Parts: sequence; structure tokens; C-alpha cells
Amino acid sequence: MCIANPLWGSPRIHGELLKLGFDVSEATVRRCMPRKPGNPSQTWRTFLANHMHNTASIDFFVVPTVTFRLLIVLIVLSHDRRRIVHFNVTSSPSPDWTGQQIIEAFPWDSAPKYLLRDNDEIYAAEFTRRVNAAGIKQVRTSYKSPWQNAYCERVFGSIRRECTDHMIVLNEEHLRRILREYINGHYNASRTHLSLDKDCTKPHSVEFLSTGEVAEMPILNGLHHRYFRHAA
Repeated sequence: MCIANPLWGSPRIHGELLKLGFDVSEATVRRCMPRKPGNPSQTWRTFLANHMHNTASIDFFVVPTVTFRLLIVLIVLSHDRRRIVHFNVTSSPSPDWTGQQIIEAFPWDSAPKYLLRDNDEIYAAEFTRRVNAAGIKQVRTSYKSPWQNAYCERVFGSIRRECTDHMIVLNEEHLRRILREYINGHYNASRTHLSLDKDCTKPHSVEFLSTGEVAEMPILNGLHHRYFRHAA
């Protein structure tokens, strides 16, 4: 009975045996059942690998200003190339505002199949309505499991270590300007990633010696530099 019905557990099989007139305890049924292999469903890592090209994630992190005001930064990350497709800054996020960011991140039918997020209350009915209208299926992480949204967490660490920890943020518009230069000029354009075989989020072909001399472009007043070759 167990082999013929692999989805049945010991309570179900015990109930069937009782109906057939077998007076046996559920503990005995459980002990006699053959051991099944591991969980037949795919692991979380397998899910992310299988749906990498159709998955994006969303999350928030906090940046304090010079006056100790807390600003909330939203990041929308595409998993296939670790590309930050959208960001915005606010002091008071709402479900409606957060849902609008998804619409702005994926215009013209470019929305991914899955959107990975945590269980924050910000993802309320208005957010869900906008995401569903875009044809996106939400995948929620387990409670208190930030590692399940590891790509976003990794990006937050990179932004802090490489940008905001070295800047004194004055206000919301100043932070937005800093992040725009960091993301567009460095993170998405020239920063190499180990997971991409040390390529950039935007594939970058090798520039050989014959291309020209090496030049540099300062980013964030020289905090980072972008290197490239150009003809003399």
C-alpha cells in the first residue's frame, strides 16, 4: 500500500488498514513503512538555479543621513546577470509606492516570471494587485530566513562597503544621486562579479592592446574608477 501510494503517510495508511479490519497501531505502521529517499521536491538552491533567467528579487535597506534621518532604499535585482534594474529612495514607503516601483522597473512586458521577496507588511494588498496585474508570481521566503534572498543581501553589502559607508548623505535627493552614479557608472557598468566569471553585469568583451591606450574615468569623485581602452 505504501509503495503503490507514495504520497500517503502513516496516518492515511493506518486509516485504510482499520477500514480493512486490521487492528494495528499507527506506530507499528510507521515502523514498518519503508524509508523514503530525501525530499522529492527541489531544494531552494535548485529552484533559484532552474529559474535564474526568469527571477528577480526585491528588498529594502536603510541609510542614515547627516542629521540621523533614516532613508529607505528599495532595490530590484535581476538574477540572471545580478543586474540592478531599478532603485529608489523614500523616507516612508507604502504598499502603493512599492508596487509602483515594480511597474517602473519592468515596463513594456519585460516583467520576470517570479519575484522573490520576504514577508514584510509593506507587500500588502495594493502591492500584490499591481504585481499580479503585471503577470508576476510572488515567491515568499521563509520567516527570518534572509539567506533565501541572498542575492539582494549580497548587493546591499556591496553598496554599503563600496559606496554609502564612505559618503555623508545630506538628504533624500543627495542619496538618490549617489546611488545613481554608483549603480549606473560602476556596479552595472564595470564592476566584475565572481559568479559571472569575473565579467560585468553587462557583458564586456576583452579590449586587446591593439585597441589603444588604457584610460580611466573617476566615479564618485575618485572613490572608484572605470578603466577602458581607446584609440589615441
